[in-house]
Amino acid sequence: MKKLFLIIGAPGSGKTTDASLIAEKNDNIVHYSTGDMLREEVASGSELGKEIESYISKGALVPLEIIVNTIVSAINNAPVDNILIDGYPRSEEQMTAFDELVSKEENIDLVSVIEVRVSEEVARERILGRRAEAAPGEERSDDNEEVFVSRMKIYTDPLPKIQEFYETKGLLTVINGERTLDEVVSDMEQFILSKI
Repeated sequence: MKKLFLIIGAPGSGKTTDASLIAEKNDNIVHYSTGDMLREEVASGSELGKEIESYISKGALVPLEIIVNTIVSAINNAPVDNILIDGYPRSEEQMTAFDELVSKEENIDLVSVIEVRVSEEVARERILGRRAEAAPGEERSDDNEEVFVSRMKIYTDPLPKIQEFYETKGLLTVINGERTLDEVVSDMEQFILSKI
C-alpha cells in the first residue's frame, strides 16, 4: 500500500524544499513535485512537453487529465511506499478528480494533506527575491511580479474549498511556513514519520 501525503502552499511557501529535504533524510520516503514532473516533461522536448510549456509560460493551470495521469503513474512507479507530492491539488476540479481516482485505487492511501501556510507578503518577498538571486540564464519564467500575482490568485481562489474538503475528511494539517527552514522541516518530518 502506497501512503500518500499531498503538500500544498502558496508559491514561495517553501513546500518543495521542505519535502525534498525530508525525502533526502529518509530512505523510505520519496518526493515528487508536480512542477518538477511537468518541467521534466517540458525539458524532454516531447509534444506533451510543448503543450505543458504553453500553459506554464503564461502562469496558467495545466489541464487536469495531463496532471492526474502524470501523478498516478508516478505514485504507482514509486520505488518506496511513502510518497510526498507537492503542489497538488491546485483547483477544486483537480481535487475532485484526484479524490475519485484515489478512491478507486486500492494501492493508494491518502494519509494527509499538509498546508504550508505563509502570508502573501512573505510569498512575494521570497519569489521575487529568488529572481534577483538567480544567475543569468537561470531565472525561471514564472518569477516576475505579474506572473506572481496571477499564480497567487490561482492558488488562493480555490483554497477555502480545498481546505474545507480535506478538513471534513479529517485529512488537513496546517504547518506555519513563516519560520526558519529547519523548524518547518522538523515539524513536517515529525508529523509524516508519526503517520507511517
